[in-house]
Amino acid sequence: MKNLLFAASALIATLAITTSGQVKSVAAANNQAATNSAAANRNPANGTRVRVLGQNTTSTSPAGNLSDTEITKTTAKADANNHTENSRVRRANPPAERRGPVPNPVPSPVPSPSNLLMASTQVYRVGPNDVLDIQLSGNSNRKSTLFTVLSGGMLEYPLAGDPVSVAGMTTAEKASLLRQRIKIFENPSVVVNVRDYASHTVSITGFVATPGTKALRREAVPLYAVLAEVTALPEAARATITRQGRPTMVLDLKESNHSSTLVVAGDVIKVLGEAPAPTEFFFAGEGLNAPGQKPYHAELTLTQAILASGGVKTSAGSRVRVSRQRADGRLVNEDYDLRKIQSGKIPDPALQKGDRIEIIGSH
Repeated sequence: MKNLLFAASALIATLAITTSGQVKSVAAANNQAATNSAAANRNPANGTRVRVLGQNTTSTSPAGNLSDTEITKTTAKADANNHTENSRVRRANPPAERRGPVPNPVPSPVPSPSNLLMASTQVYRVGPNDVLDIQLSGNSNRKSTLFTVLSGGMLEYPLAGDPVSVAGMTTAEKASLLRQRIKIFENPSVVVNVRDYASHTVSITGFVATPGTKALRREAVPLYAVLAEVTALPEAARATITRQGRPTMVLDLKESNHSSTLVVAGDVIKVLGEAPAPTEFFFAGEGLNAPGQKPYHAELTLTQAILASGGVKTSAGSRVRVSRQRADGRLVNEDYDLRKIQSGKIPDPALQKGDRIEIIGSH
């Protein structure tokens, strides 16, 4: 009996100790949670860690109690996530101001000559006989800075060593080349300008005050700029531009799009006055939209004359009569089927001055 009472007393004491330990554990956990919450309010990063820990605690142990090993693993994982998040924020929001010395920027490459943004009216490429002004900072040499591009496109610049080929290069490209070739200075500053333009020339004649050979200062120049330089006379009304490999262009200087035509090196320009009044005519009659007296020129064909007369009326037929006066004053008529001419079945006949054309109806 005494043994039974002793065992019961031991069991009650054990239960009391266990309960007291659980109560202390719960109280400690509550105190820790309160501490973490206060830290989260002071530091957003700690708040992130607390939230992560809380989520992991709930999902890992249904009872809400983690072992020391599990808590350590969860804390390490939260720290890693927090570090990743902070890195992402730093990358997304770089510092507004960099302190300390800034390294020298990498120079931009020289634009390619084929760059579509480099309009021909904004660039000049050096050629033979151009005189260049080459300025080198830090060079106390009193010698001339003017150098002429040789006939083969070569440039002899003493500080660059052997002659260099500069034909087809812009002044910026040539300055970059000379900076690489000059060895007596470290990273020299070179500036190149064209003093005398001689390689890009055009020939201009006609109604201008100063005809002759003129130099262009760009790869292409609008015609009106050239005419302003040579002073077009008041009689100037038209111009022709002959260019190798292309048909001759005939331009009306009163038309702005004509006078804006680009002139390039090698062009031959002739400035003309008003076109002379025609002295020869043909006559359009019935069935045509614009009948009357029309200017005639050599090799004018029947269909060309019809088009110059406004074309055939929609109500008219397809047969055309050409009346031609003989030496004795009598008219000789010849009829043509316009459809056959247009389809190529019969030739398009050439007219003569004084011919009369009219539509005579369908056949």
